Amino acid sequence: MFNILFIHLNKIVKQLIMENISILAQLVVSTSVIIVWVFRYENIVAEFKHYGLSNLVRNAVGASKIALATLLILGIWYPEFLIPSSLLMASLMVGAQYCHMKVKNPLIKFIPSLVLLFLCVFIAAFKYGLL
Repeated sequence: MFNILFIHLNKIVKQLIMENISILAQLVVSTSVIIVWVFRYENIVAEFKHYGLSNLVRNAVGASKIALATLLILGIWYPEFLIPSSLLMASLMVGAQYCHMKVKNPLIKFIPSLVLLFLCVFIAAFKYGLL
């Protein structure tokens, strides 16, 4: 009897821990995107020029990322937003990886978007029930 109770309690605790890690990942992705696209915008302008992308593309990507970051935060209370917003954000991070490869940036430049890509995939996989 206690063994079954312990196993069930253990599963509940693991689920709560994973839920908290997912929320932390949502906050890390959202905060990072907002900081970069709002407070470090000059760097973004220079990077997009370096990639050879237009101002229109830069503004569309920025608006998309800020909107998706907002949806990731809303996903804490409304989980139905999480899978689409995290997968769309992940696709933008894949695009960032492509741009870094295209201009042959050093590997250190790949790390931020790669970390955010992994976090977005983790969020989607957890909410979809794969983890």
